[in-house]
Amino acid sequence: MTSPFVDHAWLQEHRDDVVLADVRFYLDGRSGREAHEAGHLPGAVFVDLHAVLAGPASDAGGRHPLPAPDAFAAGLAAVGIGDADVVIAYDDAGGVMAARLVWMLRATGHDAALLDGGIGAWDGPLETGPESAAPAVFTARPWPEDLLADVDDATDRANVVIDARPGDRYAGAADQLDPRAGHIPGARSVPARGNLGPDGRLLPVDALRERFAAAGVTADAPLVSSCGSGVTACHNLLAIEHAGLGRGRLYPGSWSAYSRDATRPVATGSEPG
Repeated sequence: MTSPFVDHAWLQEHRDDVVLADVRFYLDGRSGREAHEAGHLPGAVFVDLHAVLAGPASDAGGRHPLPAPDAFAAGLAAVGIGDADVVIAYDDAGGVMAARLVWMLRATGHDAALLDGGIGAWDGPLETGPESAAPAVFTARPWPEDLLADVDDATDRANVVIDARPGDRYAGAADQLDPRAGHIPGARSVPARGNLGPDGRLLPVDALRERFAAAGVTADAPLVSSCGSGVTACHNLLAIEHAGLGRGRLYPGSWSAYSRDATRPVATGSEPG
């Protein structure tokens, strides 16, 4: 598998060869697990973003730091995802949440992709209740340093830094998630949901390239992808890879870590600053 996205026709053809992972997550406090149990793609297991795809929150690490590799491995093994499995992940938000799992798997050398359109594009029946699977063996692998960025990288003007949050949060609209509003000075606003068309599916490659080029993203530019807490930033990274513009680096702490350091300057408004 080379592309980080597959469509529903591909899934229908390869359904017996993959593991489906439901990674629904909501910033407003709703339960992704309850949404899963109310209706999910047949056979899909639920992967809890808080419990499996993030470590304990901290001021230095932000709201969703990467988990320790052994904790990530144990969490996936517990829901039945093993070393050799090809994982197709989805959510109900165009993939901007499920991208976190796909990025983590691909970063550590596993086959994984987002289901374009997610649950909203599924035209078959849904299953209800919890989905159980036999525990599997998933071997822990270290996070690759060449795909990660820290706060120094995110503030280095030699890098192209993009921010996947909605434009209003980037500009400085108050929210309940982080202690300060605004963005990292120099970061450019590239909301992850802008990678999707009105139907909730990924834009064509030419449109993606044009969109990222407007933010200074090229195949040769050193890229750092950020967001609120290192989740939706992964969707930008996958879309950039899909568009043939390289892989870039994830800043896991993102705004949730940056904003908690009162010594760091903050920019507001629609321009990088």
